[in-house]
Amino acid sequence: MPLRNVAIIAHVDHGKTTLVDQLLRQSGAFREHQAVAERALDRNELERERGITILAKCTSVIWRDTRINIIDTPGHADFGGEVERILNMVDGALLLVDAAEGVLPQTKFVVGKALARGLHPIVVVNKVDRQDARPHEVHEEVFELFAALGATDRQLDFPIVFASGRQGWADLTLEGSRSDLTALFDLVLNHVPAPTVQQDAAFAMVATILEYDPYLGRVLTGRVEQGIARVNMPVRVLRSGSDVVEVGRLTKLLSFRGLDRLPVDEAVAGDIVAVAGLAQATVPDTIGAPELASSLPAIPVDPPTLSMTFRINDGPLGGSEGRKVTSRQIRDRLLREAEGNVAIRVTESSESEAFEVAGRGELQLGVLIEQMRREGFELTIGRPRVIMRRDDATGEREEPLEEAMIDVDEAYSGIVVDKMSRRKGELREVRPFGAGKTRLTFLIPSRGLIGYHGEFLTDTRGTGIMNRLFAGYGAWRGPIEGRRNGSLISNADGMAVHYALFYLQERGALFVDPGHKVYVGMIIGEHSRGSDLDVNPIKEKKLTNIRAAGKDDAMLLTPPRRMSLEQALAYIEDDELVEVTPSAVRLRKRYLNPHDRKRMERQEAGAAA
Repeated sequence: MPLRNVAIIAHVDHGKTTLVDQLLRQSGAFREHQAVAERALDRNELERERGITILAKCTSVIWRDTRINIIDTPGHADFGGEVERILNMVDGALLLVDAAEGVLPQTKFVVGKALARGLHPIVVVNKVDRQDARPHEVHEEVFELFAALGATDRQLDFPIVFASGRQGWADLTLEGSRSDLTALFDLVLNHVPAPTVQQDAAFAMVATILEYDPYLGRVLTGRVEQGIARVNMPVRVLRSGSDVVEVGRLTKLLSFRGLDRLPVDEAVAGDIVAVAGLAQATVPDTIGAPELASSLPAIPVDPPTLSMTFRINDGPLGGSEGRKVTSRQIRDRLLREAEGNVAIRVTESSESEAFEVAGRGELQLGVLIEQMRREGFELTIGRPRVIMRRDDATGEREEPLEEAMIDVDEAYSGIVVDKMSRRKGELREVRPFGAGKTRLTFLIPSRGLIGYHGEFLTDTRGTGIMNRLFAGYGAWRGPIEGRRNGSLISNADGMAVHYALFYLQERGALFVDPGHKVYVGMIIGEHSRGSDLDVNPIKEKKLTNIRAAGKDDAMLLTPPRRMSLEQALAYIEDDELVEVTPSAVRLRKRYLNPHDRKRMERQEAGAAA
């Protein structure tokens, strides 16, 4: 059967997974009246909660006697490593662009990678049913983007369709019948080339996705680049040329059929399959026949730009809320994550029982931490730090920079420019964006954006939208002011009580409720001043013989500030940690004992002098 391999790429929330739902439905991949969840490919619990795609996934449909392998990719910049690997498996791409939002930072990233790979994308202007849609302007924006990224004449002559993934239609013109996705299916068959492969050569494939299956063990997905794969055939795994990692057999060969992964006896060159039976093969190793002489080339992945320290939970509550608390368990889990996710790097830390985990951004590492806490881990996490480097020619220190594209109401543009300037952001472009909005584009150090998103939403009353993309390395921009407020730190162990919290709320915003477990060194609130303050949140009212009726009822507490995991990671300073357990996210000082904190402060002050 003829084959087509195509990836769906786009900025986050431009409708990739919703469009795949309709492609599956209209191709007959679902039975009539079959109950299928919305965004069927987002099977991960975190993906469904957050409404984003985190892991790339493969599916396939049959259209006009041709099998189309479709790979749904993440849209967030932090998961760009997934997109880079996937583009090595396909011969074409559907580029989705929101008809209202237009070209955004991650659009530039995925288009740049696709063009560099030599692909000729099909442009899908999606969500044209939106009231604020501007499809023709977006078409021009896409053309300008292709030209700016050095597209060839043939790549610039891209086909375009206008679509609504939610309504399930696509047409070559805005005046089309808007009945189904036939125009898009036919465009894939006519525009995306069939795989160019060597059927008669020795079997070889590059592992692109690694998963763990409770029944099959390690499952590796990739495209068969040459030859034929057969069940139980002997293979060897090659890495970096001719280095043999292991020798084994393909105990299972799985092909993608709709939402299912079905066992097959063989797979031909050009097809995308999953294999099981190998204990040590990982991404991006080459799996091949015994006679294969060397590994196949693999696409290099952009390096990580952000690092966090993962430590054991050595606080007073350590081990009381989770099952996996030892450094060995944490180490094994992190190494397993790094094995399947080439955008993450794990190294031993200079601290005891701690590890340095580097990735693309706060969201990517936040998702990893959230997954680990749901698996029963207890951790303490240090403040995110950018990864610096030295310029080879000049020896000067360089830091990662990001392009931040911000859409705000005109009334808030002034405060956004001011806050970004304080964080060493350079304003590159200002232009009206319709409906009273302004689009601001900045070049800013990655460290300048750490902890800014919550402040940004407050400044714009929740109406602002910020998108960011790694833009490369540049000269160090100098010091950036940190958090202006100090912390309210518990000086006692026990349960927070209403009476104590009522009087402490005068000192600043609280993070805990009455009945909340607290311990010495735990951060229970934000001080209204710039210094830290030790307080007693468990102090109870002294009882007397005379009590005024209803007096305690008047002691009203302001609701505490609730922080998500990502907000907590962005909030802490260098001398603070986030304690993460299956049931709680707490803030604490690195050194719990106040005498230890003062001693370390004196040592740091002496070293600075």
